Amino acid sequence: MLYCFSDFVLDTGRRELRRGGDRIPLEPQVFDLLEFLIRTRERVVSRDELLDTIWHGRTVSDATLSSRVNAARSAIGDSGEAQRLIRTLPRKGIRFVGEVREAEDPDRSLPPAPPSVKPEQPSIAVLPFTNMSGDGEQDFFADGMAEDIITALSRCSGLFVVARNSSFIYKGRPVDIREVGRELGVDYVLEGSVRRGGNRLRITGQLIDAASGRHLWADRFDGDLSDVFDLQDRITESVVAAIEPTVQFAEMARQKSGRPARLEAYDLLLRAYRFEHEFTADSTASALACLDQAIAIDPSYAPAVAMAAYCHALRHFQGWISPDHSYLAEGLALTWRAVELAPNDAQVLWMAAFAIWNMSEDKRDAAPELFARSLSVNPNSVMALTLGGWIEIMRGNQGSGRTMIERAQRLSPRDPRGWLTSGAMAIAALADGNYPDAVQWAERALTQNRRFAVALRVLIVALVKLGQNGKAATVAVELLDVEPELTIAGFFKRIPFPRETMAASYAEALRAAGVPE
Repeated sequence: MLYCFSDFVLDTGRRELRRGGDRIPLEPQVFDLLEFLIRTRERVVSRDELLDTIWHGRTVSDATLSSRVNAARSAIGDSGEAQRLIRTLPRKGIRFVGEVREAEDPDRSLPPAPPSVKPEQPSIAVLPFTNMSGDGEQDFFADGMAEDIITALSRCSGLFVVARNSSFIYKGRPVDIREVGRELGVDYVLEGSVRRGGNRLRITGQLIDAASGRHLWADRFDGDLSDVFDLQDRITESVVAAIEPTVQFAEMARQKSGRPARLEAYDLLLRAYRFEHEFTADSTASALACLDQAIAIDPSYAPAVAMAAYCHALRHFQGWISPDHSYLAEGLALTWRAVELAPNDAQVLWMAAFAIWNMSEDKRDAAPELFARSLSVNPNSVMALTLGGWIEIMRGNQGSGRTMIERAQRLSPRDPRGWLTSGAMAIAALADGNYPDAVQWAERALTQNRRFAVALRVLIVALVKLGQNGKAATVAVELLDVEPELTIAGFFKRIPFPRETMAASYAEALRAAGVPE
């Protein structure tokens, strides 16, 4: 429904307030409040009715209610003094008093399309971006922006992306995101807008849960028109890097809240993701238990096989393992099986590369090739760039390794695994002999994840190199709490150090900090 008043349009389908060609940002509660007041404009609405409808009966203060009413007034050019459109009647309530014309949603004249069958993996549709410039010639840029993002998202493993020809049927039409989700059979919808002002462009994007209409992610990007294609590339990379982890975390939240699983094996994989993100010895063991069940249900389920291999490698380099090393054979068997099952799946490939590097002595040289293959499928994978760059540094290729990690940071500056990229940068600084920077990056990583053994070890080495052995000994106590069985000899049996100089630095520093031989 479109409610037209003054020079505003309130679009309930798109949940937008527009004035001319401009979309006016509104908080969800403020939009709901304004929509309710307009819909019930024939009468006065009481305070209790507002609380029941907008806050679902929750108790809120008068100040909160007043702030939302004032925000609604401000959005439509009204004020508490003028009360031209929203009027407060003392001891009675609130009423919308402006003249309103209703218009039916044009989509209602179209026959409803049968709902699509949802794919088994997370799915997304990218709608045509709205041209907010008032300049029809900018439509090409808005369309190109959406097309580039569709192409880039298609490279993300485990993500089903609706083709352009399907999602572009909504071009120029006001839509209800929930209806789009039903019609296209997707879990998520990405929508955005383009605005031009002189030689400057502003692009906004927002990721929406198609079932609930809830906003999961939003951001804006500014750039110059002098290089349109460079701007498109930067925006696409940033959007893709933000959406990939957002989608995964939203999927975990769905499973956690009890949403019925589409496949039992997939449900178990999501559960394993949640456990692994807790990053403890117990949670990683729980993740492996879930993955074992998933693989038992479907032995050819490559994402679960690769995730199991990755978890074995994770326990290996964190020191969360028993003296029995039989897990190495199991983990490597899973690794090669995953590559065999999904040789072109970017996520499977980087997980396999990480596992091979950490757990295989004779096939370790295959890891860089697998990282390269992963990045050829999805150049925007933050994890492949971070872990691949880390391993390049360990191999002595500091320049290329650092470039990969820095690209990962640019792609996803707010990544939930920022501690991992910070830890990789700490290793890069250590390899360069820049010990103050190594301390800074390691401490940044540990601020986010105090159980990250790699960062603790780097911090010990850097502190010893700076002559701060007392601080290094304190960090070593913390490291031994994370890795209770840690010894220097055991560490070098577990962790590959192709560069002898780096291995010597670690041995000297761990010994100086009091780690047992």
